[in-house]
Amino acid sequence: MKKVNTSDFAKQIRIESLKMVYSAKASHIGGALSMADILAVLYNEILSYDPANPNWSKRDRFLLSKGHACVSLYATLALKGFFPMDVLDTYAQNGSLLLSHSSHKIPGVEISAGSLGHVLSICCGLAYGAKIKNEPWRTFCLAGDGELNEGSMWEAIMFASHHKLEKLILIIDYNKIQAMGNTNDILNLEPLQLKFENFGWAVREINGHKIDELKNTFSQLPFEKGKPSAIIAHTIKGKGVDFMEDSLAWHYKNPNEEQFLNALNQIKQQ
Repeated sequence: MKKVNTSDFAKQIRIESLKMVYSAKASHIGGALSMADILAVLYNEILSYDPANPNWSKRDRFLLSKGHACVSLYATLALKGFFPMDVLDTYAQNGSLLLSHSSHKIPGVEISAGSLGHVLSICCGLAYGAKIKNEPWRTFCLAGDGELNEGSMWEAIMFASHHKLEKLILIIDYNKIQAMGNTNDILNLEPLQLKFENFGWAVREINGHKIDELKNTFSQLPFEKGKPSAIIAHTIKGKGVDFMEDSLAWHYKNPNEEQFLNALNQIKQQ
């Protein structure tokens, strides 16, 4: 897929994600929709990669930590030509490579994910190795806000600042809802920007649905020399579908036919 209008690309990611979840009677559409704009900007404007050569040594590494929301990543990769679009029709079916949590067997997927709170540590290892070897590529990690309940995240956050991994970028999909409730009711993260700054990171806090703001923020990387960069992207669970937005139910719930057609129509009209 050639470079397209990024807003249109985000819309297409949402459409394909919704189709996959509905067809497979699967979960996690809310979290997939909340990060669609982030993925659209990264893959249409920011990342260096080659769909014809997914293992190109100079590619930027993108790792999805919230692996349960993988449909939007699968949609992004298919739309960008990493694999044929019709493979999306096999999502979560018996024998399919498109597992319901992101799988490294898919071209363009760097790591299988699903055990939350672990992928940032892997990203630290990648970024540290790249620094030692003086490699030009960057490492991007997209994580959910609920993952910040995990101690492993904060160990990695300390490691990254200690080793001055300035080519490491952590993006928090801060949709404020996790599996069992509102994130800050379960374990309050605030003041989140100050926490990252006190851990030695350079931080930007942005609207994760404004394409221009996302593009402008990513274009400023690294934010400070010698520091890893954190982007706290305020998002809305279920973004783009009025009855899914800010709703805990759509962390796990799958749409029936009426809900699917309603949601699809809403997204198409945006």
